[in-house]
Amino acid sequence: MPESPRRPLDRLPRRDLLAGAAALAGLTTVGLLPGTASAAGRQRPGAARGPALTAADKEIVTRVSARRALRHLRVLSDDIGWRVAGTRREHRAAHYIAEILRDLDYTVELQPFAVPDKKLAELRADGEHWQSAAAALGAAGRAKGRITDLGEATEVTADLTGRIALFTRVPGKEQAQAQAAAAKGARAVLLVNVRSTTYPERKAASFFPALEAPVQIPVLGLAEHHGEVIREGVRALSLEVTAHTGLTSHNVIAERRATGPNPGGRAVIVGAHYDSVPGSPGGNDDGSGTALCLELARATRRLHTNQDLRFCLWGAEELGLVGARHYVKSLDDAAAARITGCFQNDMVATSHPPAGTYWLLSVDGRPNTTTTAIAGAAERLGYTGQTKGPAARGSSDHEAFHERGIPAGNFSWRGGEVPSQLEPVYHTPEDTIDGNVSLKRLQVSLELIGCAAYDVARSG
Repeated sequence: MPESPRRPLDRLPRRDLLAGAAALAGLTTVGLLPGTASAAGRQRPGAARGPALTAADKEIVTRVSARRALRHLRVLSDDIGWRVAGTRREHRAAHYIAEILRDLDYTVELQPFAVPDKKLAELRADGEHWQSAAAALGAAGRAKGRITDLGEATEVTADLTGRIALFTRVPGKEQAQAQAAAAKGARAVLLVNVRSTTYPERKAASFFPALEAPVQIPVLGLAEHHGEVIREGVRALSLEVTAHTGLTSHNVIAERRATGPNPGGRAVIVGAHYDSVPGSPGGNDDGSGTALCLELARATRRLHTNQDLRFCLWGAEELGLVGARHYVKSLDDAAAARITGCFQNDMVATSHPPAGTYWLLSVDGRPNTTTTAIAGAAERLGYTGQTKGPAARGSSDHEAFHERGIPAGNFSWRGGEVPSQLEPVYHTPEDTIDGNVSLKRLQVSLELIGCAAYDVARSG
């Protein structure tokens, strides 16, 4: 998918406002997105019944707005785009987040940590601009040429001199495909990824081809979507593979001290990761969680709390929860014990019906401070019986906190049967705002997390 041009932030297409309605079919919905005092007592978006809000809940629902959060999401996903850990674009995102939080009067720290080297490619064709992962054992540098589509072949007889070879990936045969094309004179190899047998409903993402031996031309692992676009009529393209070395990613840690007595120095964390996988603009995963954190930081910055509020935006989650693990490891035992809960937000705004359930996920499937607080907020907001969990699920930054004995949960829109059911464009170039983000679901997430985290932060 090409990089999306930036649009005026106050001009939203009607489908953004309506996205997600089908996923909430059978539930009562409202046309008004909350965010004003007059809306505080109204039925919440998609709720089964009317709310029974506390005074504290009203402080949240009258302040938070998915429209405002969307402004941050447009910067992250549309303007910055791919935010692969340790790269210039991820750094741009970290500095943008830090600047917003400083402007909100938070004390902000950029916490650096090392991340692995990698090769990434940028491709250009017919005015479009894409990113892809590239093989570590393939060559860096530039290539340009017309495309020869070889399908699933693992042997090549045609002369490919000056051409770019396009293959459908044959898992386990990537070395043979790349070597066969290089031997026939190809300038570069594009391996189009295929769907997994475990999750055939999900489109295939870009990948790092795992070669067994060096190949002297660039070897790229394309997302399924980019392969489709090329095969629909792209006849030639140019590409450049860059070796990114000596990389540093950052956690953005912002804190606001309690306004009431807090002799134990306790703190509540609201977090999300801001990096994305190669080739994906990370609209829902996890630009949505990041935008939620920035909007909640704005909404709560002047509210009375008896615990510190800490907003943590993690780098390098997609590499294996690297940023959150680094942060937790940096805490001494006393600092870890002062954290009363970590509310982790990952993919909180998808518009796709297959991901239409709001899950409360803990690593061990047991209730803790965070999941209990969300369940309570859901009840007060009117979402009786409309969330699921707590259910056992790791695979996000709450894992690092759980392993340290800190109450933590991951909150996300997923499939209705099991939390492993994610949206079909998960980790792909199609994870864009216009195609994959629902303002209604983002509003629900803002209110659930905001009411729950504020409830915990107010506790004495």
